[in-house]
Formats: sequence, structure tokens, C-alpha cells
Amino acid sequence: MLSLAVLIDKIIDIYTWIVIASAIMSWLVAFGVVNIRNQFIRVVVDLLFKLTEPVLRPIRRILPNLGGVDISPVILLLGLFFIRSLLWEYVWPALVR
Repeated sequence: MLSLAVLIDKIIDIYTWIVIASAIMSWLVAFGVVNIRNQFIRVVVDLLFKLTEPVLRPIRRILPNLGGVDISPVILLLGLFFIRSLLWEYVWPALVR
């Protein structure tokens, strides 16, 4: 059972990095640093969008319109950190006993 807990922790860790990469890539595309016409960049942006958008969309519906600022990745990261700390505080000690 402990190995399942470690797997869940690693999945949360990997998804955290995917959300961070998606936010950075969206900034790079928005400021014209990377060219979206490049096929590799387009594939990477599309992959990151498909991995993060199903989770970010409900958060964006709840948040008020802040103009051009999208803080939904920050809210998602805070939620992931909270879930991870809950797992470390309550689930892991129960499994180790």
C-alpha cells in the first residue's frame, strides 16, 4: 500500500511540473519568444494544453474576470500542494504504522 501512496505522490509531482511548463509556454507564445508555426513547438503547446485545460477550465469558470491575467494555474498549484500535504500528514503515517 505504501508503494501506491508513493505513486500518487509522484503523479502529483509530475503534474505540478506540467502545469508550470504550460504556464511558462503560454507566456513564451504570448510574448512572441517562441514561434507557434514551428511544428515541434505546436505539438508541445498542444500537448500541454490538452493535459492542463480539463483541470483549469472549471477553475477559470469560478474565478472572476481579471482582465488579461490568468491566475488559474496558481490556484491549481495551491490545490495540488494542499492535497500533497494532506497525504503526507494523514495518509502516509497511517500506512507506515
